[in-house]
Amino acid sequence: MSTTVIEDRALDATDRCDRCGAQAYLRVILTSGGELLFCAHHARAHQDKLQQVALKIQDETAKIG
Repeated sequence: MSTTVIEDRALDATDRCDRCGAQAYLRVILTSGGELLFCAHHARAHQDKLQQVALKIQDETAKIG
């Protein structure tokens, strides 16, 4: 399975990590149809598993200075 990187609606300060509540910089569209948001820390921590279940990934971690 390959993972596609997409550009959807830009994530902003109102988008929060589903794991810890910090600002989200990664949106994962799941093959099951759901959506998860992650801060950069949790996106890195769960990267391998996310790639296995993701239909699409929107990665905006480059915004972090």
